[in-house]
Amino acid sequence: MQGGVRKRGKTWSYFFDMGKVDGKRKKKEKGGFRTKKEAETALRNALTEFDRCGSLIDESNVSVSDYLDYWFKEYVLINLKYNTQQYYKTIINKHIKPALGKYKLKSLTPTAIQEFLNKKQIAGFSRNSVSNFYGVLSGSLKAAVHPYQFIKQSPAQYVKMPKFNNIESNNKLKIITLEQFQTIINRFPQGSNFYVPLQIAFNTGMRAGEVCGLTWDCINLEDSSIKVEKILIGKDKGIWEFGTPKTESSNRIIDIGDTLIKILKQHKTWQKENKLKYGKYYKDSDFVCTKENGQNITPNSIKYLSRVVNYELDIDFHFHSLRHTHATMLLESGAEPKDIQARLGHNKISTTMDTYTHVTKKMKNTTVNILEGILATQK
Repeated sequence: MQGGVRKRGKTWSYFFDMGKVDGKRKKKEKGGFRTKKEAETALRNALTEFDRCGSLIDESNVSVSDYLDYWFKEYVLINLKYNTQQYYKTIINKHIKPALGKYKLKSLTPTAIQEFLNKKQIAGFSRNSVSNFYGVLSGSLKAAVHPYQFIKQSPAQYVKMPKFNNIESNNKLKIITLEQFQTIINRFPQGSNFYVPLQIAFNTGMRAGEVCGLTWDCINLEDSSIKVEKILIGKDKGIWEFGTPKTESSNRIIDIGDTLIKILKQHKTWQKENKLKYGKYYKDSDFVCTKENGQNITPNSIKYLSRVVNYELDIDFHFHSLRHTHATMLLESGAEPKDIQARLGHNKISTTMDTYTHVTKKMKNTTVNILEGILATQK
């Protein structure tokens, strides 16, 4: 690329050729520099910025912390959903930056990353959490190679996930028994704020955001199905809005049985009665999960529910437990794994089977027993 400096009157300016734009050759020139040296320095900076399409980061000295800020702004905020953005921000600010942020990006080694992940595993973080830490690091460093061209290769490609105890990982699914679910329902019976959200999650395996975002136009009581096409997500200062489901496969239709249909019909009647009862004080909406005054149930309300179940009922519980319990019950009862995958909205059946390895082990044992029964009849 051609460029240079020249003196114009009492000041210096730099110039360089930008090539052809719309068939015409363009030239960049900027003046006002007091000395020739200042103009030459500005020219080098301008050429570097032009070569890198306007990026203001100096890749030779950028720290991991500053680079992650750049990646978050240029990629995460543009391409990922709000909840994922907030989760990535937490991972970056609370975990990655304190451990690795001080390093220069070009000096970050596989050893430093491996030690970071190992320490998180030793500290008691779950496989899923450590995997997410690694995922954010790996994704950001891959982008640093291409398209950003800050480094020539990613040090994360030489790092391995620490080994985890599979049994401990499965126990963290917090699967509850039918008796425990009945105890929860006795605490939150029909007419309480959480009765319907609990029943929907237990009978469908839907996620909390999907349950809270459910509207009546997505429920077909005649066809006995629920269409999952949106979630309720929280913005700052108590603002809630609809978002798209977690993945493309999370957009799904779930068949439901007579038990849940009866509950939903009764709930719809209950809402109409409350609308007449509260009159102008009723918050009218199309939400399925509402309080008596029509105010919709939010994921924050669900967190309160989980706290009550844990501390008042002494049941190790998270609302997601209902999703795991739903899948476990069906798999143990002989339902087709492919059908479970569709109900849960997993993109791959391997996700379903890997998540519920404790169930698949039991299924394998059942298969062996069936085989032994067949062979016994031949003796």
